[in-house]
Amino acid sequence: MPADSEPAGLPPLPRTWRPLGPRVVGIAVTLALIAVVAVGWINLGAETRAKFTLFQRGTLVFFGLLYLALMFALIRSRAVAYADRLVVVNGYRRHEYEWPFIVAARLPPGAPWVTLDLADGETASVLAIQGSDGQRARTALRELKSLVAASSASP
Repeated sequence: MPADSEPAGLPPLPRTWRPLGPRVVGIAVTLALIAVVAVGWINLGAETRAKFTLFQRGTLVFFGLLYLALMFALIRSRAVAYADRLVVVNGYRRHEYEWPFIVAARLPPGAPWVTLDLADGETASVLAIQGSDGQRARTALRELKSLVAASSASP
């Protein structure tokens, strides 16, 4: 067995997890919202559209961009396991945890996403593994738990 290969039972590294359900819903809702707003704007008619001031148009654009920024934050969530660390991206925040610093990974029944128990007594959310993804989430949790266990077993 080559020196850089993973022990049996561990996923190949680097391994990336991303939420499926929230990404699909986020993209679908965004496309539907864009379509509804575009059709609504066109159906207003040229005379009514001309009555909108620059400030009113700017406000609509601002809220549209705010929505897109929030939705992008949701769909960009991910967790990437490397040999020496776990990188968790929740929205626009990025956290890196060395494997020995992670004590456990949990997804209790009904929980929205995985939480990590850390060595300092804190917990950290992993939005990349969503409970709503069902079997996909359970498989990801099993892989994550095997990587945490392997790091605690190695010297």
